[in-house]
Amino acid sequence: MNDKTKAIIREYAESLLIAFVLAMIIRAFVVQAYKIPTGSMIPTLDIGDRILVCKFLYWFREPRPGEIVVFKYPEDPKLAYIKRLVATGGQTVEIKSGAIWINGETLSEPRIRVRPYFNNGAYGGVNRPYTVPRESYFVLGDNSENSRDSRYWGSVPKRNMIGKAILIYWPLYRMRVIH
Repeated sequence: MNDKTKAIIREYAESLLIAFVLAMIIRAFVVQAYKIPTGSMIPTLDIGDRILVCKFLYWFREPRPGEIVVFKYPEDPKLAYIKRLVATGGQTVEIKSGAIWINGETLSEPRIRVRPYFNNGAYGGVNRPYTVPRESYFVLGDNSENSRDSRYWGSVPKRNMIGKAILIYWPLYRMRVIH
């Protein structure tokens, strides 16, 4: 191998290494892609949708009710779950008559209350109001009938938050900003 060939190979190898390191930094700290595996967020997110999640936003501000968040599942932190945040630390949640009640008032956010909510879980049911612990969040799937969420396993600790879902990028006909 001559010196020119060695220089070209070295240049390509350095470029690939730099690209790989930058991709890993972006994935770890900026944005990450996820695929929706279940119907728990229908109609907002369909099975198979591919989304982008902003991972640094919550370094600068707290998650807000109404946002769709990705987090480490409290019962198995190796799994990432996606749900809609409905209550933050200190707020009291109760689900009765098909409605979500936060601090004694019916939640009026239309994206959250897409269809009636019912609670067969241990947290926030009728006559069982649940106060979300400090530095934690209460999350629900938009598809109440098919969602395993805070009603069943309680709140999500702040340390489990991964980021905010921001965009459906695949399939192309569903591409849009997530609300």
